[in-house]
Amino acid sequence: MNFDALFTDQIDQLKADGNYRYFAELERKCGKFPRAANHVEGEKRDVTVWCSNDYLGMGQNPLTIAAMCEAVQRTGTGAGGTRNISGTNHDHLLLERELADLHGKEAALLFTSGYVSNWAALSCLGSRLENCVILSDSGNHASMIEGIRHSKAKKVIWKHNDVADLEAKLRALPANVPKIVAFESVYSMDGDICPMREIVEVAEKYGAMTYLDEVHAVGLYGPRGGGISEREGLADRITLIEGTLGKAYGVVGGYITGSAPLCDFIRSFASGFIFTTALPPAVAAAARASIMHLKTSNDERTRHQAQVAKLRAGLDRAGIPHMMNESHIVPVMIKDPVKTRMLADYLMQEWDIYVQPINYPTVPKGTERLRFTPSPLHTDADIDHLVAALSHLWKQCAVSHAVA
Repeated sequence: MNFDALFTDQIDQLKADGNYRYFAELERKCGKFPRAANHVEGEKRDVTVWCSNDYLGMGQNPLTIAAMCEAVQRTGTGAGGTRNISGTNHDHLLLERELADLHGKEAALLFTSGYVSNWAALSCLGSRLENCVILSDSGNHASMIEGIRHSKAKKVIWKHNDVADLEAKLRALPANVPKIVAFESVYSMDGDICPMREIVEVAEKYGAMTYLDEVHAVGLYGPRGGGISEREGLADRITLIEGTLGKAYGVVGGYITGSAPLCDFIRSFASGFIFTTALPPAVAAAARASIMHLKTSNDERTRHQAQVAKLRAGLDRAGIPHMMNESHIVPVMIKDPVKTRMLADYLMQEWDIYVQPINYPTVPKGTERLRFTPSPLHTDADIDHLVAALSHLWKQCAVSHAVA
């Protein structure tokens, strides 16, 4: 059997549908964020990155860099093993204590990525709690969906951010079965924020555990960067808070926080924690430095929100429709995969602006978009340049529909 032919057929169909992903070959420039070099056919030119999830530029902050360099010189480049076998380093434990403090929890547990932390924690909880039912928001991330699927627990999907639907589904379940309500604070594609207080109150009413993904909020919201749960004063009422070190904190890795028994349970039974090499200590040291800084500094968050507001205002003046939300994520809807790709290519080739097209399966077909993530390091001139480019292309390409 010609397996390569089978692979090629499906790739060709993906290209025909306009959903094939082309990657920009970027070279980030230390201290120059959001500038990067784009490599194309042996040549490179400077572009401005508008779709990074290094939301605050902490990946190039001198404090983060210094902490990582110091730790590399002190410990070397690798962890030396899984956490169970020689890989638990002092820097890991210091970071876990920092994360527990960030969310006001007893304990925390590190994973190699935010995807893995969701997959491992949800699959462990769902499989080890007998007769467990996981109630998942319909907009949840792929990592949560995969974790729930892998657990083989009963799954009940509730309408996105619809507390009444959640309550109806909780009410229909037997009182004596373990129930987990899984949801996110900031949803990454539409940028909307959940009605967290109402979700927590309904979950408490029916004795359900709450599982909150804060990956697009940690570092960015709350007086110390603890996320929407900190901002709303709800962290102490949420059973498990999951987050990432790879977005606002500018490094890599994921984590969960909760009670000491909960974290020990997942540490002891989650295969995604047990059977993988630990994060390098230098990564943990850099993440800890980033978290400690953002616990006490609001300057980055203040400037971040200011630049988000300026971009939205500029798009409004230019008549460019964008999805309104309360977060830092600015989706400009195109609703056609081919046209979305074309606009992204024009922005890169003619305006030195890099934004990645977002298409199926990341978002449903017919909701393709350009997703902009302003940072505190995007200047007013950067924003003006982007708005001018979009305004020109909007007219040139006859994109004139309204946002649904």
